[in-house]
Amino acid sequence: MRTALLQSSGLPGSVVGNLKVLDEAARCAADAGAGLVVTPEMFLTGYAIGDDIARLAEAADGDSADAVAEIAGRHGVAIVYGYPERAGETVFNSAQLVSAEGVRLANYRKTHLFGCFERDHFAPGERSVVQADLGGLRVGLLICYDVEFPENVRAHALAGTDLLVVPTAQMHPFQFVAESMIPVRAFENQMYVAYVNRVGREGEFEFVGLSTLAGPDGVARTRAGRAEDLVLADVDPAFVAASREANPYLQDRRPGLYGSLV
Repeated sequence: MRTALLQSSGLPGSVVGNLKVLDEAARCAADAGAGLVVTPEMFLTGYAIGDDIARLAEAADGDSADAVAEIAGRHGVAIVYGYPERAGETVFNSAQLVSAEGVRLANYRKTHLFGCFERDHFAPGERSVVQADLGGLRVGLLICYDVEFPENVRAHALAGTDLLVVPTAQMHPFQFVAESMIPVRAFENQMYVAYVNRVGREGEFEFVGLSTLAGPDGVARTRAGRAEDLVLADVDPAFVAASREANPYLQDRRPGLYGSLV
């Protein structure tokens, strides 16, 4: 499945404007043969928008979800997008997967909140592994800081995730995560990892780009630079299977020794 990484901060504060950016990216990705488009964290509204987060937050099945579903269906491409999710009085930092037919397949709430900014505006999710089947792959969802906890990614590996999709808002000076950690996470857990970042300055944050899709061999299949971009790479389920057969990490685990971790 060809996967498109939309590296962009869009138009912070403008849901309508960001839907237009997504529509154009989905068109370009579909024309290039992609089956999936992934946006950064909080793409729908912008990340560093302060109290507008609560004002712009929507339900997982709200108007913006319908608009994304329409874009996906019209271009025939699945979409993972980041957005602030409202559930009653609670707001979560969420990512949702919509199929190429416009059907909502999975919704994930970020479990590990980074810094005072996120803790002031979001509640943490409580479900660590969220997955859906798409294009012959089991696709799992995490968001940004979540992937920096090896337990999260290993839980996905044990649950059979083939492609881990990680919308992110990775900022300076932590670019080593995209450059080094993501390929290692992919290798040690024998999966593809798509890590899709914002770019440029937004409020007090400087996002570093470097969106990456790494394979189970630890090799980056594509990597964006520091500017807005749409980069593509193929995710091959047969290669995942062959790599897992050749690399026994998951089979050679000794869970009985790991009790101290929990």
